[in-house]
Amino acid sequence: RATVTPTRRLIPLTEAAEILAVSVKTVRRYVAAGELDAVRLGRRTIRIKAESIERLIDTHPVNAWRGRSGW
Repeated sequence: RATVTPTRRLIPLTEAAEILAVSVKTVRRYVAAGELDAVRLGRRTIRIKAESIERLIDTHPVNAWRGRSGW
């Protein structure tokens, strides 16, 4: 019998978009780029691993943008 640990949460695309303050399309782009880990459940249902959202937030701090041109 398989067990699921409570720390492994799967988030719908819309909720992930709200957390990151971006569009659902941008969340899909992050998944395609490998920046967010996702799980496909069935043919159409995609869920984002909650820990990958935290990782994405931690790897893109505001100070990281200072070195880019145009800022």
